[in-house]
Amino acid sequence: MSTRADFDRRERRAALLRPVAVFLKYLSLVAASVVVLLPLVTIFLTSLKTEREMAAGGTFSLPGDWFNFANYATAFTKGQMLAAFGNTAIILLFSISGTVVIGSMAAYAIERFTFRFKRLVVAAFLTATLVPAVTTQVATFKVVDALGLFDTRWAPILLYMGTDIVAIYIFQQFIRGIPVSLDEAARIDGAGSFKIYRTVIFPLLKPAIATVVIIKGITVYNDFYIPFLYNPSPELGTISTSLFRFKGPFGAHWETISAGAVLVIVPTLVLFLLLQRFIYNGFTAGAAK
Repeated sequence: MSTRADFDRRERRAALLRPVAVFLKYLSLVAASVVVLLPLVTIFLTSLKTEREMAAGGTFSLPGDWFNFANYATAFTKGQMLAAFGNTAIILLFSISGTVVIGSMAAYAIERFTFRFKRLVVAAFLTATLVPAVTTQVATFKVVDALGLFDTRWAPILLYMGTDIVAIYIFQQFIRGIPVSLDEAARIDGAGSFKIYRTVIFPLLKPAIATVVIIKGITVYNDFYIPFLYNPSPELGTISTSLFRFKGPFGAHWETISAGAVLVIVPTLVLFLLLQRFIYNGFTAGAAK
């Protein structure tokens, strides 16, 4: 049986260990922050340097002129980044819209309907998503080429619009929290399944839609493989493939490459900082439903 002396001893031991635990916690946070921020700081410093400073200075040396934006102008014009931003915006608009509609409809069908072989269909779908995409690229490329979509914006759009298991999972969590009584009340008023989805379910999925839009948007924005493979024409380049162009004429000009990288990073970073609460709220609210 524990005595008062044992209790006091444990309290003293815990009091001694508490500062150590706090120190280790903050040390781990600082270390993680350094690992994440150090490459970004290096890219930013490099983007402000001249070619001579890059040749003479070290990686972490400071630029001579903190307002040297000539590299950004070169990256923006020579990299055709204005056209790349436009192509990326078009692909993002259609891809995200398709993902939201298809994902929410699929989640609605899975959660609200009972049909024959439902478990088998869901299991087959989950199994298909576990297959590495690279193993099916030859067949996918042949299908896209046979449809006449190769080297068009529709190729990446249709591939991105393909069923997204993460989007379906997020929508499912929210639909589970919507009372079935709302569906039944709408049916009593004469609404069909699609009208229930359109007027009852979909408007209540706004937090989930915001989460899916941000996650899918960042994924599509950062993707390099699909645009590079299916849109080889320079005029159809996206942000990621435009940055890759610097490997040619600017292969040794790391200050220009870094400026292009900053131009690519800034929109995603600003969007995430402004809308990060929707990501966290979407996941936590969906998990609690």
